[in-house]
Amino acid sequence: MGGRYVDETTKRRLYAESMGRCMNPQCRRELFGANGDIGEKAHIEPYCDTADNSFENLILLCPACHTKFDKQRSFAPEEVRGWKRIRAEERRAFFGQKFETFEELKKRVAPLLQENDTLFRHYYLAENRALWDRFEAKVLVNNRKLKLLLSENLDLLQSHQNKNYSNLALAQQFIAHVDEFEATRGDEEKVRQILFPEELDSLFGIAPVYGFMLPSTEALEQLIAKLRAEDKYRSINLGIPDPHIVIREEGTEQKVFLFDTPRLRQLYHDYGCECGAKVRLEGLNYALRCVRAQKIRFRFPDPCNLREIVMQGTKIMFVYEYCLSEAELMRLAPEENSVVVNLHHWNGDCCISTQAKRLATRIRVTLFTRDEFYEYLNKLRK
Repeated sequence: MGGRYVDETTKRRLYAESMGRCMNPQCRRELFGANGDIGEKAHIEPYCDTADNSFENLILLCPACHTKFDKQRSFAPEEVRGWKRIRAEERRAFFGQKFETFEELKKRVAPLLQENDTLFRHYYLAENRALWDRFEAKVLVNNRKLKLLLSENLDLLQSHQNKNYSNLALAQQFIAHVDEFEATRGDEEKVRQILFPEELDSLFGIAPVYGFMLPSTEALEQLIAKLRAEDKYRSINLGIPDPHIVIREEGTEQKVFLFDTPRLRQLYHDYGCECGAKVRLEGLNYALRCVRAQKIRFRFPDPCNLREIVMQGTKIMFVYEYCLSEAELMRLAPEENSVVVNLHHWNGDCCISTQAKRLATRIRVTLFTRDEFYEYLNKLRK
């Protein structure tokens, strides 16, 4: 191993520090092109005098500035050392910016995550190690930018005391991942302990992840109402394997899948739609899938009330009660000849009280348990 050997951790810190550009503030040439990076490691104090390969004595320059410094002596060592301070200040000013809304943060974060995702999939996952080694430095640079952006704006992220339900915890995990990613070499030297949280890509709209469906139908109704008020809501698709809403963001229509938990969780947070669940969304979607399976058409009279549909001219109301009581039926005030379905089925036929059944007979409303509703669908089809 030669005396000029620079350890991999130092190399990674140099690339992250550079922000992907020559450290000369009068140059700032982009170091990454189609063929990888052109960055060169220059010793601020000559190696022959100091034998110093430390991060503090190294700086990343483009080939032209490296030649001017080493061979032409166009810059003094103290001037070059100052370039590190200038770049650190620029980095903090540009990427340490505080935003007012999550949407502002997303505009800055999403392109960096998208570029990292593309490089990772095209080179690392494709097992093209040569190209990955060329472009890994670009990921290091993007990660440092992302760390600064997220660190300054953690308060904009949805949080929960249980880290499994927290977008804030995802960001904190990513920040820890960045630190480890900079400080470690390849798999042959150390297996990384803190992996990139794929849910972060979901949070910023890069790629959905398949999670659990958030339970509250009411929260989704609130979100739709607020999106409609801002002319961002386009449609909802329930009763299918991949239920989603279509919203308009930044001039394009996008699907937000209801199982894409981090992204939907953040939308609920941003629009103040975090509320308890009365009708569980997963149960409602399953019931509507059964309707579609029988090839029966239905529609939502009001997309802000997903608990009511019209099917073959009959209004259907869905509830989720351990035992549907007379008082709850009176509160619902269903119209004559409508149907009320209790999707709660843990206690079988007892999920509808005797008093509620009597009242339903008087006001000419049909009450169904979940299983009775499915039988009803079979009869309608026939």
